[in-house]
Amino acid sequence: MLRHTAGRAYDELARLAERGPLRTRGARPVVRDIGYYVPRQGAVEAFARIGAGDQLRAMAFRLEQGQDLRWRCTAVELGGSRAPRPDED
Repeated sequence: MLRHTAGRAYDELARLAERGPLRTRGARPVVRDIGYYVPRQGAVEAFARIGAGDQLRAMAFRLEQGQDLRWRCTAVELGGSRAPRPDED
């Protein structure tokens, strides 16, 4: 994953994987809706609504195209929460 991420996105993905916030007992998570927004050329912000039983979560991420023309994930959020940045204490 490291080569497909930039900045804090790798740390955010690792934290989410550790916590397993989409794990549920019983119902399997299903993508219910997806969408995207293009804030500028070379950047895409996408989201998915993920349902599992009676729970509904949102996952959002930002992709940016580098000078090498490769797309990298630069930010990830799940359920509207994110880890505080060190400079936001």
